[in-house]
Amino acid sequence: MISPNDGAESQYSSKTLESLVSRVFEPSGWLQTALNLEHRPQQAKMARAVCNSMSKDSPLIFEAGTGVGKSLAYLIPGIIHSSDSKRPCIVSSNTISLQEQIEEKDLAICRHLFEAVPELEPYSGFNSVVLVGKGNYLCPTRLANAITNKTELFPNEELDELHRIQKWSISTDTGLRQELDPAPKFDIWEMVSADGSACNRKNCDPRSCYYQKSRVEMRKAQVVVVNHSLLFALINAGGLSPNARGILLPDDFLVVDEAHTAADVATEHFGSRISSYGLDRQLKGLFNPKRKSGIVRKWCHPNQLQQIVDAQEASKEFFSYLAATRLEKRSIARISEPDWTDASLLPPLKAVVQIMDTVLSRIEDGSMHDEIKDQRTRIHGYYSGIRQFVELAEEDNVHWIERTGRRKQIVTLRTAPVNVAPYLKEALFSDSRAVILTSATLCIAKDLHPFQKRIGAEGERAELVESPFDYENNTRIYIASDIPSPTIEDSNQSINAVIDYLWFCINKNIGGSLALFTSYSDLRKAGDALENRITRSGREFFSQGDGMSRSEMANRFRESGNGVLFGTDSFWTGVDVPGSSLSQVIITKLPFDVPTHPITEAKSEYIKENGGNPFADLTLPDALIKFRQGIGRLIRKKDDKGIISILDSRILSKSYGRRFLQSLPKGKFIRMSKSDRETRFCSMNITLPPLHRRFPSSS
Repeated sequence: MISPNDGAESQYSSKTLESLVSRVFEPSGWLQTALNLEHRPQQAKMARAVCNSMSKDSPLIFEAGTGVGKSLAYLIPGIIHSSDSKRPCIVSSNTISLQEQIEEKDLAICRHLFEAVPELEPYSGFNSVVLVGKGNYLCPTRLANAITNKTELFPNEELDELHRIQKWSISTDTGLRQELDPAPKFDIWEMVSADGSACNRKNCDPRSCYYQKSRVEMRKAQVVVVNHSLLFALINAGGLSPNARGILLPDDFLVVDEAHTAADVATEHFGSRISSYGLDRQLKGLFNPKRKSGIVRKWCHPNQLQQIVDAQEASKEFFSYLAATRLEKRSIARISEPDWTDASLLPPLKAVVQIMDTVLSRIEDGSMHDEIKDQRTRIHGYYSGIRQFVELAEEDNVHWIERTGRRKQIVTLRTAPVNVAPYLKEALFSDSRAVILTSATLCIAKDLHPFQKRIGAEGERAELVESPFDYENNTRIYIASDIPSPTIEDSNQSINAVIDYLWFCINKNIGGSLALFTSYSDLRKAGDALENRITRSGREFFSQGDGMSRSEMANRFRESGNGVLFGTDSFWTGVDVPGSSLSQVIITKLPFDVPTHPITEAKSEYIKENGGNPFADLTLPDALIKFRQGIGRLIRKKDDKGIISILDSRILSKSYGRRFLQSLPKGKFIRMSKSDRETRFCSMNITLPPLHRRFPSSS
């Protein structure tokens, strides 16, 4: 169904693939002669390894340092192999913005190359498609249903938003919610998006339905670009079609870029999430007693509507009880004991499912039947999910409850596998298939085995190439040696010292500075202390959590030229600001995860039970990868120069500090203290002061 040639047998030669790719990437090869791109031996090595993986249908783990050009190293072989073998190449990246970058930048380079080289011209007509989650597409069928039943579905104050979406639907080419500005209200979009049973090939014309149109384009494509969230959601759901020969099933070959995030994203999608808000929205969508509206109102008797209201009240009582008994003084709590709460919510939910079955028997087959069937499926999903959670039925999962939302008013039930490796091994590595996982940061001290173990790829082929960038001459690394360790007892003293160093480092740097934090609390303290000083110095100041989206903040920081950005979490990875706009990365604290999170606790227990050391096997490796990601924000192009400032003295004083020092991109660093930093710290256009050895002395 999905395969570009509808499942035709492949008739290609692996030698053709290897020969063409060799001529692309060799010295004075087609990349140089046709596109005037520089020859990179590291890129050529990766391309050869990718060819080998694709031609032999075998997995490959490949770390390619920043600047290697890994996108072209897998896309060019992937396009050729897909076209010749008549099999789809699935490329997964971490975010929608990176998907767009692959389509608009990297695949555009591939098209230009294939058009410019006669030997590659037969491949120049390749098709590609960017595929996002179903809920991102507008469904004209569901929109039409919503317009027809607007008084049943929406209160008057929401009808304007529905009409705005309707007006936009006339002019949009993609039907993607990201295109609608301002973004649509979630509650309204949920009723008109393609994420429902009513959006299917029976009800929706592929010529007008944006999601169905993307499916048609996907069937013709040699390259399908997805994101990790969609990838693992589809894998967990069994693919796009149980009968398809491609798209996450045997005929595919797969490239997972930014693979360092794959295990965490997979953990999210192989688990479950049930929120009080979601269930309340679902039940009130069926019937809202205050508005006297809802999708099943006209098909239900008064007593049935009352049962739906009873379920809403039971849901409110259930989640309120959990909040009062489990989350009174904290925002997250692990659940591990049996019979931890009663199952009073289950009978009312089961009654609603039975009501939905009755309603379905009264409605003729069609789009509205499918719409209500979809709502029934969702209610049943809540019922079975809550039952399994109450019973702690999934033995290999960790269970916890947490407060979420802006005011922490939403109670959410969460589960996740303790060890995601068996799931990934089964999904990705159990069959003979080319699965290529790549990133700039997979290894620890040049050892790829910890990553392989984490994703279930032990024993599979693994290689790495280092960055071609000249870090020795273009990077300067400073480490503050006199900042107190960030212990509970010295936390105030430590953050005050960090704030003092932050202002010093920012003020001394000519270009832009990115300061990376490990907690919002420290970020806010530093921002409150320094914002006025920074802005008075003529620099723009950006702080995560101030209401600006991550992408907007990164763009404005890039445009500022010498701005200052305080970020945490997502800003440690994926931020791409080349040039002087980012000439300093400041690591305020080594990025150890909070050890009290239920997933971390459960993983630590699992490691202990299996004879391992949680700190050495989990906490430290995760921190090292995040550390490498953070410092990797600095040098994004060959001619970039900049400073790495590390404000955590544990990197010098603790035994594990050596592992972080080994992760630095150059062999030497400069120690500084408050007493000598004025003479030791200097911008990149000033002669380097005397350098210390890479590792501190044992004394």
